[in-house]
Amino acid sequence: MKRINMYIDSLFQNQDPILEEVLTAIKENGMRNISVSPASGKLLTMLVSISGAKNVLEIGALGGYSGICLAKGFGEEGKLTSLELEESYAKLAFSNLAKAGFGKQVSYMTGAAMQNLEKLVEEDKRFDFFFIDADKENYENYLEFCIRLAEPDALIVMDNVLAGGSVADQDSPPKRHTEFMKKFNKFVAKHPQLESILIPIGDGMTVAKVKK
Repeated sequence: MKRINMYIDSLFQNQDPILEEVLTAIKENGMRNISVSPASGKLLTMLVSISGAKNVLEIGALGGYSGICLAKGFGEEGKLTSLELEESYAKLAFSNLAKAGFGKQVSYMTGAAMQNLEKLVEEDKRFDFFFIDADKENYENYLEFCIRLAEPDALIVMDNVLAGGSVADQDSPPKRHTEFMKKFNKFVAKHPQLESILIPIGDGMTVAKVKK
């Protein structure tokens, strides 16, 4: 899987100085290097662009790498709302989005994502694109909230669904979230309100269309 991703990145990755700066900033701030892969980021940009999404919700900002990729897809007309547990992470992400030219199009809600999602529901907010890349234990809860907040035909993208390939490779040592992601993947595949497909790019991304 790692070799395949290296091959994909070698072919389709365009060097982006802004995204490279984000990765450097994440490292300098002592944050974990867990941003989406370059190819996964490009996929996010393409999905937002192809779908025509203009109101995007991101769960898990980290240093802003995925946020920039999402924003590049909607250009000057879209808006990104990002949920981030750590205020320091949100500040760094905003700084990076601003450097990329999207400072006026992004807003951050810090603290527990579940509480902020409940707030968005109470405010009757609606989004046409979602990206989930946060604590895996709450993926099912996050997904259900996204469905409640979704416009008809909205897309929901979930990252890390292959858990390093361990969900499919019985010979691979199990990772922390292997069994949980196996259960979650089955949950998504059989969800009556979703039409979904798992794409083996990066650490695995599931793309789901909300049926309403």
